[in-house]
Amino acid sequence: MMRQLQNQWRYFLTAVMFFTRVPVRFEKFEASDLNRATRFFPLVGIFVGAIAALAFWIFQLALPLETAIILSMATSVLLTGAFHEDGLADAIDGLGGGWEREQVLAIMVDSRIGSYGVIGLVLVLLTKYQVLSSLNVLQIPIALIAAHALSRWCAVLVMATQHYVKAEGKSKPLATQLSRLELIIATFFGLLPLLFVGTAGLVALLPVFFVWVWFSLKIKRRIGGYTGDCLGAMQQLTEVSFYIGLLASATLLVRFV
Repeated sequence: MMRQLQNQWRYFLTAVMFFTRVPVRFEKFEASDLNRATRFFPLVGIFVGAIAALAFWIFQLALPLETAIILSMATSVLLTGAFHEDGLADAIDGLGGGWEREQVLAIMVDSRIGSYGVIGLVLVLLTKYQVLSSLNVLQIPIALIAAHALSRWCAVLVMATQHYVKAEGKSKPLATQLSRLELIIATFFGLLPLLFVGTAGLVALLPVFFVWVWFSLKIKRRIGGYTGDCLGAMQQLTEVSFYIGLLASATLLVRFV
């Protein structure tokens, strides 16, 4: 039992090391641990969301709401090293600028960012800021935690339903198919924060579902599966979709109740 707990802790630390800039030390790191760490990606989302929520709560005590939101967003970007935002920009560049499969993949690999990537990234960040600014101040912290967990679970679902399409890449060690137990654990942590969001969280799942289906079908049709950049894009797109769903739920409640 103790050995199992130690292994699970190592897998979690591996996920933290891969998806954040938090310094993690290992006595013995194995690349295969990264695949086993997949189950804890949503838990890392809870961790990142909690740090962002804490930053927001501290900043809003002395600063305007909008400024606190920007600084909270900046905190999450610094904590993750813009890992997912970079994937979003690269994925949009590839899907927007490439026609054939190999061309799309080549553009994604290019470290330079193109007009599609810049426009897409700016629009997503602006939408995230605008929607969060429109939510109730008491709703924002739990919204951040829930969105970061849920969006990473959405990325895990892509891994569970599609295949990695590159021969090499930073996400190659993740490409092994998830077991049923790993998917159950990821689902538990991905959906757990929704318990604290209430009915609005269930409504917010609708745009998340539609965006997940739309983007999953797009990458399946265009490149035949996913890359690490596609996972980052899915995380960002479903995160902002959740915030939009929360705002839409609040708006409908005001209008019709």
